[in-house]
Amino acid sequence: MKAIVFHQHGGVDQLRYEDFPDPELGPEDVLIRVGAVSLNGFDPMILNGIPGLKTPLPMIPGADFAGEIVTLGSAVDKSRWSVGQRVATVPLRPGVGMMGETLRGAAAELCAVPQSSLLPMPDAVSFVDAACLPTAYGTALRMMQTRGKVKRGEKVLILGATGGVGTCCVQLAKLAGAEVVACASSAEKAEKLKAIGADHVVNTSTQDYVKEVIRLYGKPRVWGESGGVDVIVNYTGGNTWAECFRALKRDGRLLTCGATAGYAPPTDIRYIWSFEFNIIGANGWTPQDQIELLDMVADGRIKPVLHSVRPLREFGISLQELIDRKVFGKAVLEP
Repeated sequence: MKAIVFHQHGGVDQLRYEDFPDPELGPEDVLIRVGAVSLNGFDPMILNGIPGLKTPLPMIPGADFAGEIVTLGSAVDKSRWSVGQRVATVPLRPGVGMMGETLRGAAAELCAVPQSSLLPMPDAVSFVDAACLPTAYGTALRMMQTRGKVKRGEKVLILGATGGVGTCCVQLAKLAGAEVVACASSAEKAEKLKAIGADHVVNTSTQDYVKEVIRLYGKPRVWGESGGVDVIVNYTGGNTWAECFRALKRDGRLLTCGATAGYAPPTDIRYIWSFEFNIIGANGWTPQDQIELLDMVADGRIKPVLHSVRPLREFGISLQELIDRKVFGKAVLEP
């Protein structure tokens, strides 16, 4: 089969589009012809190498994919799964590892996964859309819905809203009936956020998002009538962590699922107790979350935001765009 492979850690120049042995199939495994595979924020980190995380080399990247079953292992439940069936997959295998990180991924023509990782796909969902959902959209769903409980009438500020997680957060907040303030690093991306439903957009290269929140809703106050937003989504961390406290109202909720700009930022604990903040973490997603997302795409409640759909051999181009922060939504590759 053809696959994207790196034999040692480094930059995009380490990626090769080459012939690679077809996956070996265990009795519980299913061989899938990959229809589409998407990129995630961790892909450049895995390529570079993460200290303490053992990545098998040679490595095929790509966690999130969907495709069509071509072969069933001898012990696979044939009452549930059949050759030719369209399936989505859960890339995280508890106690075993994550595809694209510690398990070989799906940036290839073929990929083998255990039957426990399979999800049936609704007819109305394309391979491209299904490949967008697991890591980014699943994480967003758990953060916004399961943990964050965003609801109608609330005001929600989303920092770094232009990636896979962020664009889904915008859609989920609007679906819940919230008013959304979304932040982007350029005027072009800000306009795209408006197009997917954001009520207000902030170009952080020229505007101060805290000042914009105060302009829109007033200043948060410990006592009396308070301004600010009800919910802040901040998975960037870094310098924005303590900074965003100034935009959150008393008893507000600060939701986080990551720290792309730094996991050990300066903070100001005085705000947390004075304004009685609720800091809520969200970690990953469940297969049921992914099933719900497939249904939401099938009936049109949400639509994955696509930055690009390219042939698999152009994986390196898409990955470099991700590194350069040029991606809005999800970058997808098709073998």
